[in-house]
Amino acid sequence: MSTRVSRETGAAGTGKLYGVGLGPGDPSLMTLRAAEVIAEADVVAYHCARHGRSIARSIAAKHLRDDHIEERLMYPLTVETTDHPGGYRGALNDFYEEASARLAAHLDAGRTVAVLAEGDPLFYGSYQHMHKRLAHRYGTEVVPGVTSVSAAAATIGKPLVEAEEILTIIPGTLPEEELTARLAATDSAVVMKLGRTFPAVRRALERTDRLDDAHYVERATMEGQRTEPLADVDPDSVPYFSVAVLPSRVDTGPAAPAAGRGEVLVVGTGPAGPRWLTPETRGALASATDLVGYTTYLDRVPVRPGQRRHGSDNKVESERAEFALDLARRGRRVAVVSGGDPGVFAMATAVLEVASREEYADVPVRVLPGVTAANAAAAKAGAPLGHDYATISLSDRLKPWEVIAERLRAAASADLVLALYNPGSRSRTWQVAKARELLLEHRAPDTPVVVARDVGGAEESVRVLALVDLDPAEVDMRTLLLIGSSQTRAVRRADGTTVAWTPRRYPEA
Repeated sequence: MSTRVSRETGAAGTGKLYGVGLGPGDPSLMTLRAAEVIAEADVVAYHCARHGRSIARSIAAKHLRDDHIEERLMYPLTVETTDHPGGYRGALNDFYEEASARLAAHLDAGRTVAVLAEGDPLFYGSYQHMHKRLAHRYGTEVVPGVTSVSAAAATIGKPLVEAEEILTIIPGTLPEEELTARLAATDSAVVMKLGRTFPAVRRALERTDRLDDAHYVERATMEGQRTEPLADVDPDSVPYFSVAVLPSRVDTGPAAPAAGRGEVLVVGTGPAGPRWLTPETRGALASATDLVGYTTYLDRVPVRPGQRRHGSDNKVESERAEFALDLARRGRRVAVVSGGDPGVFAMATAVLEVASREEYADVPVRVLPGVTAANAAAAKAGAPLGHDYATISLSDRLKPWEVIAERLRAAASADLVLALYNPGSRSRTWQVAKARELLLEHRAPDTPVVVARDVGGAEESVRVLALVDLDPAEVDMRTLLLIGSSQTRAVRRADGTTVAWTPRRYPEA
């Protein structure tokens, strides 16, 4: 239970600071606690523009007394143009310092100060600047309020998030590329601070195929409230107090593409798990109507309502590609899920090969990159791929060993670092030993080798050892090998770890 404040002004001692959340605009959405604090405060402070009017004051107006001391904290500027030597941020910082000093004078005089804030005081609110400057010096209570986010969702009558969905709150003032990335990577979103940012927000929604899902809400719960599909909004009519809402997709699922607009996206999920997904990849996986892929890779992708999943064995790449293209030809938006980067020993080649047939010539196909295993393993070990390198698969399932051996010799004689994919499996047990034998013809026995297994996964293991000590028995299909060049170095650091790197400058350079 909060302690009630005294109305007596000018008493000796230190007053108390209140940050009072007023809710989104409708005075009836203020909390009882907010009304109590305002009614019992000595000083009521509120931010306003140069014209002197304050939305916060208008919300709380009926709770103000004639004997309240009112402090108008008037912003010195409203747009990011100023001749202040510190620029826009410098001008605002000076303003907040001056405003907090004015409030501190009341607090030092023993007065109780209530700072009014639209929405919630600590959610994109001006009060927070007073809080950071004063809360460590005076007794403080923050009274939370209903945010514009909750008000907007209630206004359009749609859930924001459900089950395992993720909600992202985004300021529209972000650069357009960042807006696009954030929208692509989330399930639901609210974009705030529209106004002059609206055109960029609209373009970001278009680029992420979310425009048709977006709702526009202006002045939620206030006089002049307005809601409509965001795609229909005139950019010139958008004020600052408006938001874009992408609600939950649990009931609707991913939006189906327009008739005849099916497509195939070949998506790289990285070496393991959601931490390795790019924002573009997250967006593609979330917006797809169908996921097609090797079951192990599909299991890395969160289940979303309304999405169809088509898993298969790892040895039917052409059939999988044909199935995905047939779905897209019927108007589905299909994500073919591939581990690592889809263009590195993965599904992009299979899809494009089948897509080159005449019957699929009109099906759009895009390849979205992912973090490939070689780059992931190299980063864990240091920078062994810091100079020229070659990538070779040791699997002889799709090409003869003679070709692999010839390429190993050529790359080794050229003094390239080697990234060896698919080094071994239960049915292929001798290739690593043979590769080590070939490489030792060109490399010193102490050449650094990175043995990286299950990078990014629960059983991750990354070791740096000498080429002569490479044990083929420890290598399986979840392992990637990085073989250093004559210039690659391995150094043991003070914390006991060994890092490997290949200098960017060659000795003869």
